[in-house]
Amino acid sequence: MANRKATRITTLTDALSARRVLHLKDAAALLGVSEMTVRRDIADNPGLFGYLGGHIVPAADIESDVPYELARAADSHATAKREACAHAARYIRPDETIFIDCGTTLEYLVDLIPENYSITAVCYSLNAADRLTRKPNVRIVMLGGVYHPSSASFSGDAGLETLDRLGINVAFLSAAGIDRQRGATCVHFHEVPIKQRVISLARENYLVVDRSKIGKLKPAFFAPTSAFGAIITEEGETAVA
Repeated sequence: MANRKATRITTLTDALSARRVLHLKDAAALLGVSEMTVRRDIADNPGLFGYLGGHIVPAADIESDVPYELARAADSHATAKREACAHAARYIRPDETIFIDCGTTLEYLVDLIPENYSITAVCYSLNAADRLTRKPNVRIVMLGGVYHPSSASFSGDAGLETLDRLGINVAFLSAAGIDRQRGATCVHFHEVPIKQRVISLARENYLVVDRSKIGKLKPAFFAPTSAFGAIITEEGETAVA
């Protein structure tokens, strides 16, 4: 048993060295075991592996991109995030194109897309893309570029060029901080060009956050609050105090 586990760990380490990121399902197929077994192997080896949005990455990739880590944020204010997304979901309409920002809030919005809605969803994070693949009537446009493990997202000119070729009806944006004077901010500077390009292109923009983000100021500014048709929290549409 121990030898088989050691072999799995070595195989998984080698695969990540070559690919940098591996979906849980692909890892299970590669190792010839269940997804639960792979999860246990990951949990037993935190120094080797990280798990983000259904994907396995080298632990060093996460540790090298602190202070914000997607995996640690996932359970923070989860109920409030779900409730905020429930309010935002009324802006999802059939036969339209929507943009879903990165982070741990808007993944709950994906779950609220009605199964019978035929829509195009644009995203640039693995956790959003992973959930979108479970929606049979959703066409996914994944923006590419350089991968950032801390937010499980991509950035770069390739993604911006793709955005310029799209018609986006509704954009759902996330933020790590909303300040009355300074506006919407995030932790990672690599997210800013994508957020700003989307805001300039989309017909409607909505900022979806839980109220714990209001009053906070993070290092990377991306838009004044006036750029959004509404700021949506667990309490519904709200003004910034």
